[in-house]
Amino acid sequence: MNLASVPNPPPVAPPGLGELAGELLGWLKWGVIVAGVLGIFICALMLIIGRRNRSATAYEGLVGSAWVIGGLALASVAALLVGAFQI
Repeated sequence: MNLASVPNPPPVAPPGLGELAGELLGWLKWGVIVAGVLGIFICALMLIIGRRNRSATAYEGLVGSAWVIGGLALASVAALLVGAFQI
């Protein structure tokens, strides 16, 4: 039995939107980097301030840094994750 193969064309940007999409993604990447650096600095400051008699602040800084690093890791593999789930 010969089954016809299902067409599987590659993704193609609509005319004129390829450059715009690339520029928007570039802006988002830049924003993630800025937010990540700012988040790490804020968490480090919370750890420093919470060192003496403010253990809750230090704890929040430590937990926050784990969330920031997790968010940066997710952003860095975003294209790989989307590519893995392509139809």
